[in-house]
Amino acid sequence: MKRWPHSACFPPRSGKLLYFALVLGHYTTHLLRQMTGHLMAKHEPHILEYIDPAKLRADAVALPPAELAAAHEVNRRIAAGESLADIITFLFEATRGVTPCDRVSVAFLEDGGKRVVSHHAVALYGPLCLDKGYAADMRGSSLAAVLKTGRLRIIHDLDAYFKRKPSSESTRLLIEEGVCSSMTCPLVVEGRPVGFLFRSSRAPHSYTARHAMLHLAMAERISQAVEKAWRIEQLENANRAYTEMLGFVSHELKSPLASLIMDARLMTQGYVGALEPKQQESIERMAHKAEYLMNLVGEYLDYAHIESGQLKPSYEEVHFSEDIVEPAFELVRPQFEHQAMRIEKQFPAPEPLLECDPHLMKIVMANLLGNAVKYGYPKGLIRIKTEAAEGQLQVGVWNEGPGFPEDQRNKLFRKFSRIQKPELMKQKGTGVGLYTTWRIIEAHGGAIAAQSEEGRWAEFAFHIPLDRHEAAD
Repeated sequence: MKRWPHSACFPPRSGKLLYFALVLGHYTTHLLRQMTGHLMAKHEPHILEYIDPAKLRADAVALPPAELAAAHEVNRRIAAGESLADIITFLFEATRGVTPCDRVSVAFLEDGGKRVVSHHAVALYGPLCLDKGYAADMRGSSLAAVLKTGRLRIIHDLDAYFKRKPSSESTRLLIEEGVCSSMTCPLVVEGRPVGFLFRSSRAPHSYTARHAMLHLAMAERISQAVEKAWRIEQLENANRAYTEMLGFVSHELKSPLASLIMDARLMTQGYVGALEPKQQESIERMAHKAEYLMNLVGEYLDYAHIESGQLKPSYEEVHFSEDIVEPAFELVRPQFEHQAMRIEKQFPAPEPLLECDPHLMKIVMANLLGNAVKYGYPKGLIRIKTEAAEGQLQVGVWNEGPGFPEDQRNKLFRKFSRIQKPELMKQKGTGVGLYTTWRIIEAHGGAIAAQSEEGRWAEFAFHIPLDRHEAAD
């Protein structure tokens, strides 16, 4: 005997009519819902479309000559963009004539692909509601489908799409800007997804398969150029953050170290009472280590100041030996006396006036004298020589010492680079002092070089114009 759906057995005779009515109503409602849904889908405006690049290429969608020429020009010139802003601006201007576009923006995957962050946008209007810095989670985002499939997404009607997905904050912001349709393209480099390129129009139904094909003609070169520029910006931002942190930490260490050194000197000089010989020796070692740290802090502060882009000399007229060399020598005098070194000074008389930044040039001389002491032989000779010739001041700092190998000269004056020689590596150092020195000399329109006879001596010599207008030229 046939069983009725949703029933384990026939109902009682008295309820058969009611049962038939209920079942008929159930199936009628289900059928009507299916028919209504089909009719709604059939007549619903086209809102969202995903385009498979492989199918698009297989279908060989033809591009007009003007669009092919535009794609070729973009591929040829886009790699020359020096920054992300340059690349996106050029792309916007170069393709706007062949692709509907009121806005172009780029976003990158961050935090292991868990977030997408907007990094640059160009538009014909303003202000932008969805601008640089906007971030969203990839989990649950419609962009995840674009990333997973590698398909291009076209939203033909942003208002209708937002009614479907009212939780989409990015869609709401674009609608506030007046955007009506958009095309989202994944940025892929060697099979590795890196982000998205968004084209937007303030007119609905602006994008077709032909526009998607035009993007594909440029996609690989765009992805490579955009990622390269982005990586460079990331490195620059990381370096800037590192420099700022270095400057902050160094500045915070400077005052307590200076106080520690002063207290130690007062104690060793007997201002707080007599010390036993062992106490005297111990405190002197403490002071010596604190002075080393103080010099290190000074180097990092100078480096942070220069790397922050604030290296603009403030020129004054000075006598180099009196206003620069002598104050710089006082900074290294404790190390000089500790090593029992000898010093010779050769200055011209009369000494010509020099236009320079006294503070920066003291950093130069303190670095060069500090290196001469650090890498010189104990009880060895240090010679400071200045000479004016042909509108230039020539300065040399020579010291007896192990010198450096000729094949490692290229390591000098580079950031965090040191000569790899056991005798020199025994001395603690960072490599930033000579780099800072080189930057300051360059800012003054001069040049610096180094010479050495390994095992005997080393000399660092530079020249700068006497007149700052020569430096500017």
